[in-house]
Amino acid sequence: MDFEIDIYPPVNGNHYVVLSGRLDSAGHARLDAALAPLLADATPAMVLVMDMARVDYISSAGVRSILLARKRLAPEGRVLVVHPQTQIRKVLDLVKAIPTNEIFATTAEADAYIDAIQRDVLRGRHDDHEPD
Repeated sequence: MDFEIDIYPPVNGNHYVVLSGRLDSAGHARLDAALAPLLADATPAMVLVMDMARVDYISSAGVRSILLARKRLAPEGRVLVVHPQTQIRKVLDLVKAIPTNEIFATTAEADAYIDAIQRDVLRGRHDDHEPD
């Protein structure tokens, strides 16, 4: 399967990206190029949600693309992963590309996490810890 990227309009300032196929040495360059404008215009606390339900393979180049997005959104922004297949989650866990508390089985779980982050920011809490 070819690598496909669908970027949806922002919702409450958060961006949703749906990925499909193999995120490998060929696909990572396309992902980097697609994310570049989003990351260049990122607000300090932007959340990028990557739906990886249809990603069936990730290489070190694909992991690098995720790490690059995390670096560009640091320190307050976040990259969240939703719906990863078992083998993708295992790779992300193994290389510690995404903290385990930022990988979600469902979009609803990710949305609840995003809501909690926003509440914390409104209360003046801006650290990298788990939301209250």
